[in-house]
Amino acid sequence: MRRGLKYVPPALLLLALLELTVFVLVGRAVGFGAAVLLVFGASLLGLVLLRREGMRAWRSFRAAAQAGRPPGPEVTDGLVGLLGALLLAMPGLVSGVVGLLLLVPPLRRLAGGGVRRATERRVSSMVAGDLFGPRRVRVYRGAPQPAPEPSPSPSPGPAPSPQPVTDPGKAIEGEIVDR
Repeated sequence: MRRGLKYVPPALLLLALLELTVFVLVGRAVGFGAAVLLVFGASLLGLVLLRREGMRAWRSFRAAAQAGRPPGPEVTDGLVGLLGALLLAMPGLVSGVVGLLLLVPPLRRLAGGGVRRATERRVSSMVAGDLFGPRRVRVYRGAPQPAPEPSPSPSPGPAPSPQPVTDPGKAIEGEIVDR
C-alpha cells in the first residue's frame, strides 16, 4: 500500500497539467466564457449528484442490512456513484468526463465489479463472504482418482512418512462463478 503513495504527487501534477491543457484546448475551440460555464455547470451538477448519490447509497445500504442481505453490492455501487459525483464536482473537464462516465449504469456496474474484486483480494475470505455473500461455485463430478501406491523402501532406516489417503469416489472439479 505504501509503495504506491510515492506516485501520488507526480500523478496529481500530471492530472493538473492535463486538466489545464484540455481547458485551454476547449477554450480555444468554443471560447473562454463557454469553457468556464461548462466547468462551472459540471461542478454544480456534480454537487447536486453528490447529495443524491450519497442519499441513494445510504438508503440501499440500510435496506440490504434490514433485509439481512450482504451489503457489499450496495456499498460498491454507492462508492462508485459517489466517486463519479465527486469527480464531476471537481473543477476540470477531464475529471468531469470520467465522473460522468462512472455514473452511466453499464460502466458503473463494470467499475463496481472491479471494486468488488479488489476488495475480495485485500480482505479475508470470511469478511468477503460477509460483505458480498457466499461465492457461487459450479461443481462437476470428476473421474475417480487412483490411490497412490506406496514406494518400496530400499534401506531399513527410519520409517517413511505416511502417504495421504485419497477417497477415489469423491473427486470433484469446480470453478468460482462471478456473479
